[in-house]
Amino acid sequence: MPLPTATIRTQVSMPVRFSDGNTSFARVFSFDGLIDGREHVAFGLGDRTGPLGFTENQLEPLVRPHSECLTGDVFGSQRCDCGAQLREAVELIADSGGYLLYLRQEGRGIGLYPKLDAYALQDEGMDTYEANLALGHHEDERSYLVAAQMLRALGAPRVALLSNNPDKARQLGRFGVTVTERVPTGVHLSAANARYLAAKVRRGHTLDVPPPAA
Repeated sequence: MPLPTATIRTQVSMPVRFSDGNTSFARVFSFDGLIDGREHVAFGLGDRTGPLGFTENQLEPLVRPHSECLTGDVFGSQRCDCGAQLREAVELIADSGGYLLYLRQEGRGIGLYPKLDAYALQDEGMDTYEANLALGHHEDERSYLVAAQMLRALGAPRVALLSNNPDKARQLGRFGVTVTERVPTGVHLSAANARYLAAKVRRGHTLDVPPPAA
């Protein structure tokens, strides 16, 4: 099935500043024609040439599809590594040039309230995937079809992917985006998220999580 076409709706400049003082300059893109109708946005970071992205003579842009996490991205929750990954991604992409795709699919795609319900089940001993299943959802309901649409609209059909999640690379490839390289993120380990990161490793994420202290 051909990839549905999305187009750039608006692009605006936006200085970005994190709580630790790190700053960057972004070009923020919104889109028309995204298949799920949600308000996903792309942040163009670092040096880019041409109106929509990288020229053919440049290296592939570094791209991170980052799923929205209100608790981690905004409030700095230590139950996950999302906020730290977001902060890291902006810095790495700004250094090399590329795009942060901010995807509105909270809680592995199940939504904010169900994610908080899943947290309650995790407090009883389930991991993040088991809790989603117990609530009647799939382990992970995220789709990266919209990410592929966004990259096509941005003129980036070939990318270096900043992710530890092999499913992102598989889905992007299935939707026509060539992943030329997978770039790992750091390991953002805390006492509160150790079980969460271990669960991700068990599900195939390429994270080098140190074993728990004896």
